[in-house]
Formats: sequence, structure tokens, C-alpha cells
Amino acid sequence: MTALEQSAAVDRGRTVAVVGTGTMGQGIAQVALVAGHPVRLYDAVPGRAAEAVEAIGARLSRLEQKGRMTAAERAAARARLHPVAELDGLSDAALVVEAVVERLDVKRELFTALEEIVAEDCLLATNTSSLSVTAVAAALRRPGRAVGLHFFNPAPLLPLVEVVSGFATDPAAARAATATAAAWGKTPVHSADLPGFIVNRIARPFYAEGFAIHGDRGADPATIDAVLRECGGFRMGPFELTDLIGQDVNEAVTHSVWESFFRNVKFTPSLAQRRLVEAGLLGRKSGRGWYDYAPDAVRPEPHTADPAPAPEYVVTAGGLGPAAELLPMIAEAGITVREGDGEGGPGLVLPGGGQLVLVDGRTAAEFRDVVHFDLAFDYRAAGRIALAPAPHTEERTLREAIGLFQALGKKVSVIGDVPGMIVARTVAMLIDLAADAAAQGVATEADIDTAMRLGVNYPVGPFEWDGRLPHDYAHDLLEALHARVPGGRYAPGLALFQRSSAREADDEGAERAGRSGRSGTEGAES
Repeated sequence: MTALEQSAAVDRGRTVAVVGTGTMGQGIAQVALVAGHPVRLYDAVPGRAAEAVEAIGARLSRLEQKGRMTAAERAAARARLHPVAELDGLSDAALVVEAVVERLDVKRELFTALEEIVAEDCLLATNTSSLSVTAVAAALRRPGRAVGLHFFNPAPLLPLVEVVSGFATDPAAARAATATAAAWGKTPVHSADLPGFIVNRIARPFYAEGFAIHGDRGADPATIDAVLRECGGFRMGPFELTDLIGQDVNEAVTHSVWESFFRNVKFTPSLAQRRLVEAGLLGRKSGRGWYDYAPDAVRPEPHTADPAPAPEYVVTAGGLGPAAELLPMIAEAGITVREGDGEGGPGLVLPGGGQLVLVDGRTAAEFRDVVHFDLAFDYRAAGRIALAPAPHTEERTLREAIGLFQALGKKVSVIGDVPGMIVARTVAMLIDLAADAAAQGVATEADIDTAMRLGVNYPVGPFEWDGRLPHDYAHDLLEALHARVPGGRYAPGLALFQRSSAREADDEGAERAGRSGRSGTEGAES
């Protein structure tokens, strides 16, 4: 019985080979090395593998200095790490992970050559982030042993690994890859071989919506980043994150996913980002991207409203929906909360007669005197709230809205009257693409949530966030957006519609069952 047939993790006594010794290749090699494997490095450029061995050795020394490994562990790991000058030097590998350039022809040629060298039980893994695993393995005599092992950069630090099964991948090979990733201390999630896999497919709106809001002159990059961090709970905003990733890298993945989905409008790349790439403004690595990273550059500040007096009272109009936790916060701030007649949507009536309404995909311009406020991950913890007035909104209404949130300890960013605002439309799009991915069998809902939390540091996964919202909130917000920005980008998918409808039906059924139970109990007692 071969190792693949056993579906066990690759034994730590067996060799792991890494082909391609750039940042990702070195990171994967370090992970395997620290897990206890002998590791061999190969690079097509002469001398690169030896340089990578020295670089990894230096990082091991830093781990020792930080107390994360002993001197004996460092020395033993360094002794297990070797460069090879020819592919033949990988003949005894039990697992080969390629991390070469993202070109299908290069990866296919490499896998074909490796198949002539390694043993029958050797697992062949590609770290591709945007190419089809099926296509990479297509030239192999035994494509069943090829699998995707998509690590995230930096590989030694980020816990997520997407295990991707191509159409020909043997299930036992996928199980062996999953077990190996887990044995290396990683959190593996399983993905079907569809464009973008899990993270790079579902994460597209996080970047695209920020770029679109900026393009529509809704807010500047610093403000959009700050709102998504301080209100949405995300670790970084899309402008600073793509500067960190590299505008060329991020744009290439976006373009690849877009092309792979036959130019589906939901994945349309950003023209502004294309111009950055064309200009060589690639982010931190080039010294400038959306932001300037020169030593003397001053980082732009997000728009923050000047202090305004808090209103003496507010009147509830029709509940606050997912923002209901604001009501006790308002009362705790010493502002009187009066109950209204229950009419209208989720919002508050301010003393001047204007309304403060939770974002729902419509624009403030559609109403007489309204200020929209954005969705927050946690209104108590949020340090910033975005407000969107219409051009004709009364100045008093805007000032009262600003003062209300400032009284709750929040910074306030006033943005343009863009439908869906910043956090709400981003989250709704993430939920929509996640529902679509799950419906297409890309991954389970649990694995999607895990992947988005661990792969891109979202505060929660899209399904968990959807569960915190009213059942139809994301669907209805996108439907309203689609009516105002036609073309299909914001049209809610069938999967989201079915999910929202099913949750609504479950609640109605539970409510009917509850009423029936109460009626039955009352009848028995009478």
C-alpha cells in the first residue's frame, strides 16, 4: 500500500522538496523544515537555491534568538536543509511543492519533468494562487497525485492552507495533503478547482468596492481604509492592503479570476489600479502606490468631522435592525430615547425633524432630509462611523447626526452619498460571493468562514457575519444597489436569494410551531 493510498501525512523522516526559492518557496521550505522533514531546494537559476538555504538559516537563527527554538533544534534543522543543482537531486522526495512563476506552461513542464524523477508514491503539489490545478496536472501520466497546496504569505506565520483538488486529483492524494498541512501546524481547508479557489475568489469585493467608492468620489483612500478598519473590524483597508501585497500582484489575481469567469461583471478589475501598475506605482516595494512611502512622506489622515453638540433626544422610527445595540448606548450617553409610532425603516428621528437611517442600498438624495449611517461589525467597539448625507440634507440634521455619534465616543467620517456606503456594500458583496461559492461546491460554509478569517484576517467569515444580520439584509441591500447601479455587478445571486428565503421560512415555521405549542398548552390547562 502506497503512502497516497494510506492518506496519511507525509512521514517526517521523508524528504520534502521545494522548487522555486523566492519568498513563498523559502517560506514553505521553512515550514516543512521546522516540522522535522529533510528539505531539498531547487531553483532553475544557478546559485539561487544555495542563497535560499543561507536566508532560511538566518531566519532560523532569529527564531532561536527569540526563544522559539533551541540551539540544538536550530542546528538540527539547518543540517536537514540542502540545495540541489539539478532536479535529479529530488528523486527521493515524498512531496514536491512547486512555487515557481505563475505561468501554466512553466508549471506543466516542471511537473512533467518531476514525474520522470520521483517515485510513484510522491505527491506533487502546486502552490498556484490563480491557475487551474487541473490544467497544471493535465500533462501528467498520473494526474491523480497532483494537488494544490496554496499557502499564504508569509507562509511561516499565516496558518491557512487551501488544499485544492483538481478534476483528476485522487481523493486519497487530497487527504494526504490535508493531513500533511495539519501535521505542519497549519489549518487546511478543502477547495474545489474553480477560479480563485476560496480566498482569492471571495475576497475580490473587499478591494473592488473600495476602489469603486473612491472612483465615484465617495471618499478618499485614507477615509475608506479607516472606516473599514475602525467600523468594519477589518485588519487593514483595501488601499493599504494592496500596497502591502503589491498592486501588480493583486491586479494580476483579480484579472485572472475575471478572465477565468469569462469576464463576469462581479469580478471586473479596477481601471485605477491598472493605471497604478502601468505607472510602476506598485506599493511599498516600489516606494509608492495608493500611498507614498518615501522616508519624508506624510501619511494622509482620514476625513474626521469637527466636534458637534449632541442632540438632547432622539425618537425611534421603526427600529434599528442590526444597529439595535445603538439604543442602549445612546441612553447610556445621557441622550433621551423616545419611542415613536413604529412607522418607517430602521432609523431615528432627530430633534430638527431629519432622520438618521441605517444604510440600505438607497441614496439619501431619494428622501427629504436624511443622513445614512454605515453598518458596523460591533457598534460598541467601533471607533469610527461613516455618515452619508444628500446634497440637500439640512445642515442641522447632519450636525445632530455627527454630534450623536461623537457623544458615543466615535470619530465620524462624512462621505459622499454613495449607495450602500462602505462597510455595508463590501460585506453584502462578500456574503453574496460566499453563498455562490458554497452553492457551486467550492467549499463548505465552515471552510469558507475559516479561510476568510485565517487567510485574509477578516473579523468573522461571511456566513457568520450574515448570521448576525436580518435574513434579507444583504440580499435587499444588493437589490437596491442593483437598481441604482445597473449592469449586473450588484445583482444578488440565486444562492443568496435561496439562502435568505430558506432562513425566513425556517423562522416562520418556528414561529408557527411556537404558537401551536402555546395554544395546545392553554387548551390542556383549561
